[in-house]
Amino acid sequence: MEPHTEATAAAPPDSVPPPRGAAGPVGPPGPPAGHSTSTADRGSFCLAVCTCGWKGPARRSRDLARKDATRHTQG
Repeated sequence: MEPHTEATAAAPPDSVPPPRGAAGPVGPPGPPAGHSTSTADRGSFCLAVCTCGWKGPARRSRDLARKDATRHTQG
């Protein structure tokens, strides 16, 4: 197999600007606006749900589902 020699050289990583918002947080992150979490039972499983449409993984432990919800609202 012959190497591909007609490719355009890529720009060095230092010359590419970082994506928007990649400069880092300005202050401590607060809870996202309009987020309200709760837990929902699905058979023998419990999952965290949010008003924004986010759903956490199904857990057998309600405490773990609550921790998932807390992590979601903290950013």
